Amino acid sequence: MAAPPLPPPDPQFVLRGAQSAVHTLHFCEGAQGQGRPLLLSGSLRGLVHIWSLQTRRVVATLDGHGGQCVTWLQTLPQGPQLLSQGRDLKLCVWDLAEGRNAVVDSVLLESVGFCRGSVLAGGLQRWLLAVPGRGSDEVQILEMPSKTSVCSLKPEAQARLGMPMCLQLWQADSSPRPLLLAGYEDGSVALWDVSSRKVCSRVSCHTEPVMGLDFDSQEARGVSGSAEKALAVWSLDEQQALQVRGTHVLTNPGIADVKIRPDRKILATAGWDHRVRVFHWRTMKPLAVLAFHSATVHCVAFADDGLLATGSGDQRISVWSLYPCT
Repeated sequence: MAAPPLPPPDPQFVLRGAQSAVHTLHFCEGAQGQGRPLLLSGSLRGLVHIWSLQTRRVVATLDGHGGQCVTWLQTLPQGPQLLSQGRDLKLCVWDLAEGRNAVVDSVLLESVGFCRGSVLAGGLQRWLLAVPGRGSDEVQILEMPSKTSVCSLKPEAQARLGMPMCLQLWQADSSPRPLLLAGYEDGSVALWDVSSRKVCSRVSCHTEPVMGLDFDSQEARGVSGSAEKALAVWSLDEQQALQVRGTHVLTNPGIADVKIRPDRKILATAGWDHRVRVFHWRTMKPLAVLAFHSATVHCVAFADDGLLATGSGDQRISVWSLYPCT
């Protein structure tokens, strides 16, 4: 007889003190000389908490969004700067050097949707920022920190893609041209060439809005989740054509977030059904169902060392050590 599957593990520890639903998480590696990364969380009430994973306590609280939900957090590779995006139509740039925790710049957004931004590091302290644009179906590309508008990516009217729901800027190793993957309200994923402002290809992945996607540029494979009960896996060929490779049916509908671990061995999904599901990335074999939270799981994040953090409407953040990185 085959051995019964092992029960899922308990979290390594739980962080309490966000004081409202946790909507976004991001690990800040190599921060302030600490051995372990800091964990940043954004809450429904508009606060960003910076957590020490050594003391498991909040070391700083950032309040820059007027009590409106924080939907996205991202640190910049050029130095101790943090981006936070809120439902107050503002994207704040924070200076975290030497404990300053001050807003040094901000970008006014023109879309009230749920779409999170994306960044692509350039040279000489410059970087690209993709955010939802003025038109409901537009994506705006800005060069930062100058806030110069590079272009606006607007699908052809007859395409009827609806709003962009999730974005990922990236660059192929073989070309300096920036590319953008965008998941749309109609369930499709499109690849844009930012320089030419053209859609390279588009593929219908879901029957419901795409809520989250992640892309493995080394394998040219991506994964997306939506309001329906299926994950879609798709690939990109050398002609920059997207193709659906398969779908994985889930027990319950609704994926709020999906992330591939940096070592590209496993991926995790955040579920409306309060569950976090973990899969083997190459085979999509289900590995674990983490049933710790008591409300919608809004976000998942991986650290470089493989640590997984999950944030939920139950106001808790759980931190897991699963299938350690080799």
